[in-house]
Amino acid sequence: MQALLQRILSAALADNSYVLEREEACALSSIPWEDNLELLAVANTVRQLRGPRGTGTCAIINARSGKCPENCAFCAQSAHYHTNAPVYPLMGTDELLRHAEEMAAHGISRCGIVTSGTALSDRDLDNLCASIETMRARVGISLCASLGLLTREKATRLREAGISHYHHNLETSRSHFPAICTTHAYDQDIETLRIARKVGLQVCSCGIFGLGETWEQRVELLGDLADIGVDSLPLNFLCPVPGTPMGERSPLDPGEALRVVALARLMHPTREIIVCGGRLSTLGEEQSWVLASGASAIMTGNYLTTRGCGFDDDDALLAHLGTVRR
Repeated sequence: MQALLQRILSAALADNSYVLEREEACALSSIPWEDNLELLAVANTVRQLRGPRGTGTCAIINARSGKCPENCAFCAQSAHYHTNAPVYPLMGTDELLRHAEEMAAHGISRCGIVTSGTALSDRDLDNLCASIETMRARVGISLCASLGLLTREKATRLREAGISHYHHNLETSRSHFPAICTTHAYDQDIETLRIARKVGLQVCSCGIFGLGETWEQRVELLGDLADIGVDSLPLNFLCPVPGTPMGERSPLDPGEALRVVALARLMHPTREIIVCGGRLSTLGEEQSWVLASGASAIMTGNYLTTRGCGFDDDDALLAHLGTVRR
């Protein structure tokens, strides 16, 4: 395994086009745990040489919550399960603007507007696009949207309103997806990513790790995202929510989560790797290790229905690590 790690590092140093292939990634996923630090170090070296410079930060606004008709097994907002998730309609312009201004004041580079549900209605899209135009005019922050499935017309409207990135997770691999969601097809998610790219939006997509998938299925997901050509990969770790089918699962071990980060970097050497949901609950005091394992950005603040790290806490963490923020 030491020889494999050395060969991969040498290849990455010698060839700027080198990408870790699926077979090699599967081999790395099974190396002894005592070699984990060496794997993380290789991934961090690749990030330093070929990844984005500095540390990016993003945050999200849960702009419409609850009553989602999809039955994703991990989701607190699904109408199929009984949880304590908040339920409210689409936020208005003033509330969205207030959240974006707070993020900009903390130097956060991208604000993600997220809504529950399969897709936005035409009426909600009209209202949201008007809000986006106001936010773009008043706040100096890049805007991202995660609004479910897209049509080409909706994607074009979002781009014209001022959205730069579209976020749509595949959640897990194609082979594991039927165990996670049965209310829509995996290919609908793939098509949404392709539509977003066709209209000129940057594409942000990955999934949640810790849903009972195998390492081979993790590699399958990362490989499929490489084939699609996504621009950034938001890595999430399951935060079990009582009342959902995944509510009794245990969070990943920190070393396992960091290995996921490292493999994502090696399979996507030049892309933005963002550690998002589950960072605090999975990694705890070891969360700063994500930036030494290949990640190039973190999501700060709270997540959709679970607590994350406060803006001030992450400001202090990044200052302590001496990172240069983008």
